[in-house]
Formats: sequence, structure tokens, C-alpha cells
Amino acid sequence: MFYEPQNGHGLPHDPFKAIVVPRPIGWISTRSKSGAINLSPYSYFNAISDNPHLVMFSSSGHKDSVTFVEETGEFAANLVSHDLREKMNASSVNAPRGVSEFDYAGLTPAPCKLIGAPRVAEAYATLECVVTDIRVPTDRHGKPSGNFLVMGEVVGIHIDETILTDGLIDVQKAQPVSRLGYMDYATVSDVYQMWRPRWGESKG
Repeated sequence: MFYEPQNGHGLPHDPFKAIVVPRPIGWISTRSKSGAINLSPYSYFNAISDNPHLVMFSSSGHKDSVTFVEETGEFAANLVSHDLREKMNASSVNAPRGVSEFDYAGLTPAPCKLIGAPRVAEAYATLECVVTDIRVPTDRHGKPSGNFLVMGEVVGIHIDETILTDGLIDVQKAQPVSRLGYMDYATVSDVYQMWRPRWGESKG
């Protein structure tokens, strides 16, 4: 089949997010200028550069996470592992402002080293980030999308050493959870290696 998104797809649910998979989950924790804390999972999240270390998350609408990063210029991105999947899902509740998703999901806010936002103490890894840019993407006609793209530089990284094997992060120990389409999620379990070829070498 082929379809143009502007004309609809004719399927029970939009397949777009089921095609662009798997997507890492950005479990974003923030603190407002007044001290309120927020924790929300974002399925539009990824690394965008390794020099400098840059990550991004995209919020559909001006939610608390965006408001708080606008106020403080900081956020933390926490790893969602398989054992925390239910708590991550609980933190997606549409709670009113002032309600701590940490408390609601039964999670522990821990202090970061370099930023004021808390991190998830139970997470195997956390990226401490300083905001570098906030943008509202547009469609091809220049119309604002209503989404907020937040980019940040990673200034500090927490790693629980229990997920290391011989000094390397062991994905099978960390078991990160990814977002698929619809209401589907996946946990990384099978890992294999492929080495980038060099021009002129035999393809074997």
C-alpha cells in the first residue's frame, strides 16, 4: 500500500509510529524554579551528537517538562530498564501540576551532581543535561506543529556499575525498554555485532 499522511491511511491506527521503531524512551525529570519536580516519559527521544554529547526530546504540547526546562535550563534523562517499565508507565499519568510523579509511581528522587533537577535513583543510568535550544518545529509550509523540541548537552553521566561487563555497558544486563507503535513496547535482549566495512577489503 501507499498513502499520503495528509489524506489518511485507512487502517485502524496510524502506522507511522510503528514504522519508526524502536525508539528509546526519554524518562525526563525536571525541577521548576519554585522547586516542584516532574517526571515524564517521552518516546520521541534520542542522542543527536557525540561531540558534544547532545540529546533531544520532543513534547506534544507545552507540558510541565517544557515549562520547567524553560525556567531552569536543565533536565535529566533516565534509563528505563525492564524492571522499571510499570513505574515508567505510571509516571505518564496526566496528573495535575503540583503532583509528584515520583511519589505516584513509587520512585525515589535523588540529587544530581551538576544540575538542580532530580534523577531517578532506581535507574541504571542518568544523563544530566543543560538545555542548548528549544524549538517549535514547523511543517513543510512553515506552520508551527505545536510540538516543542528540547535539546540539551550532557554534562554529567551516572552509571550503576552492576550493568557493566569488562568496563562496557552490557545491554543484556541493563535491558532498556523501547517504544514501538500503538501500545507496544520492547525490551532489548538479543545483541549481535557487525563491523563497519572498509573500502577495498574483502566482503568475505
